[in-house]
Amino acid sequence: MPSAAPPVAPAADHRLTAFGRRIHARRKALKVSATTAAEAAGVSRMTLHRIERGEPSVTMGAYMNALAALGLDVDVVPSTQSAPPAPIAGGIRIADYPQLRRLAWQLAPDTELTPAEAWATYERNWRHVDASALDARERQLLDELARALGRKPLHV
Repeated sequence: MPSAAPPVAPAADHRLTAFGRRIHARRKALKVSATTAAEAAGVSRMTLHRIERGEPSVTMGAYMNALAALGLDVDVVPSTQSAPPAPIAGGIRIADYPQLRRLAWQLAPDTELTPAEAWATYERNWRHVDASALDARERQLLDELARALGRKPLHV
């Protein structure tokens, strides 16, 4: 069973998926079967498929073996992407967000949560959120929290 994927920022997840697609395209262009490529890389066929999907839980060594087997290489270069967004400043007052207030009913309305605490509250209790009742401000908070904490957005 594959190991659990580490938390990956949405931008990094997108890039890793694209990276896997390029590896897959190279294998197809060479007309090499998955079994042959996996054997040459010293990984299982399933691991090769996970690499080609860009899964973050696959070890860097397995990625490097697959690249070498397909005549590819990778290097570390300065990023052309902008810096990650700054974390959300200040506390998040639960009284300002109706669904958060509903989830944190046991806390005083004027309680302020850190961004990590607010995200954990939403994530842990998402099944109790009425997504249709989320106003624009609370949806924006959820988007900002996901971006700032490098998490995949909750299903809103």
